[in-house]
Amino acid sequence: MTEQTTEQTVNTDETLETLATDAQPEQDEVASLKADIAALQDEVKQAKEAAARANADSYNAQRRMEQETEKAKRFALQKFAKELLDVVDNLERAIDNGEKTGTDEAALEGIRLTHKSLLGVLEKNGVVAVGAAGDAFNPEIHEAVGIFPEAAKDTIGQVLQKGYMLNERTLRPAMVLVGA
Repeated sequence: MTEQTTEQTVNTDETLETLATDAQPEQDEVASLKADIAALQDEVKQAKEAAARANADSYNAQRRMEQETEKAKRFALQKFAKELLDVVDNLERAIDNGEKTGTDEAALEGIRLTHKSLLGVLEKNGVVAVGAAGDAFNPEIHEAVGIFPEAAKDTIGQVLQKGYMLNERTLRPAMVLVGA
């Protein structure tokens, strides 16, 4: 080989060596950037999951608050309605007593209308009477205080005191005599 060819070979080898040396830092930099991208993608994924969880928690809390508010509205009248039941009982006693003693019909009619009006207001607000003679006995809304021999088994024979429910919740159980 000639001297020039040898010099070109040496130069080519040096160039390849330089290119290989220069390529190494670039490869390291590419690998580092790829690792950074993967880490950032993982962070984005975690942030999206956290946001979704926070959104679901917020939605659940809002729904729970709405349910609690609705429940509070439905049963806010419970104590007041329970106290009004004594008034209903007294009006019913007055009607029964008036019919037995022959009280003035006009006064008796006034008591009946007051009783009817009070029951209407209670019903409008979700309070309904439960426990009539002939109904099936239900321990959740009736309180058996004795046996009524003429009634069929597990059937209400006589109602001693009406029971009332507020929006499907027992305010006061009906006191009844049940067939055995």
